[in-house]
Amino acid sequence: MLETGIKAPGFTLLDKDGKEVSLADFAGRKVVLYFYPRDNTPGCTRQACAFAGAYKGFEEKDIVVIGISKDSVASHAKFAEKHSLPFILLSDPELVAIQGYDVWKEKKLYGKVSMGVVRTTYIIDENGVIEKVMPKVKPDTNAAEILSYLNGEEA
Repeated sequence: MLETGIKAPGFTLLDKDGKEVSLADFAGRKVVLYFYPRDNTPGCTRQACAFAGAYKGFEEKDIVVIGISKDSVASHAKFAEKHSLPFILLSDPELVAIQGYDVWKEKKLYGKVSMGVVRTTYIIDENGVIEKVMPKVKPDTNAAEILSYLNGEEA
């Protein structure tokens, strides 16, 4: 995991419409950057829908929400349409941002070891510095926890 207080690694990836999106595009705005394993899996769908449900709260604060996985642009387009996701989804099949943010890790499932994305959220401030790291987040509560933090409600 990257740590708070360091400059967030830059990236340029394709969104669900095949357009290039760079972290630098959002200079001067706070960014919630969340990494998730895969489109249309139960946990990832719940997490995305939770962000969609909380999106108005992010919008009111002029905060950009970006979800990144290694799924294809086409997969993201279907995922976003199926669940009416209003935020940016970026495709990272080459693991540029995924490895840059140190979320590509060894995982164990039913005794089998494989490499995959560890569900992690970064809050990046207006100056491009990592303000908060949330490792191994829970899909159902991640969006609400971020909004609580941004509202100054976190202990």
